[in-house]
Amino acid sequence: MRLTPEEVEHVALLARLKLTAAERERLTTQLNSILEHFEQLQQIDTNGVPPMSHAVPMSNVLREDEPAHSLAPGEALGNAPDQARDCFRVPRVIE
Repeated sequence: MRLTPEEVEHVALLARLKLTAAERERLTTQLNSILEHFEQLQQIDTNGVPPMSHAVPMSNVLREDEPAHSLAPGEALGNAPDQARDCFRVPRVIE
């Protein structure tokens, strides 16, 4: 399947892009090259190849979420410039 310059112009219009004649010709050539690569990929026999979401194995690199001791309110608010009832008090930003 080959794209024509008119089809590239139509896609550019849908994407709200204004192309010069030189850009339209260059993009037509580049997009046709990309489509040729996809045509080559479609010819590959993929029977017996399991579907996958990533090309390389993925593993979770984060640690397990385990409960731990947290700060007491007095420790957490120790350096707070202003506090009220075990909470940080901040300037009002909504009227």
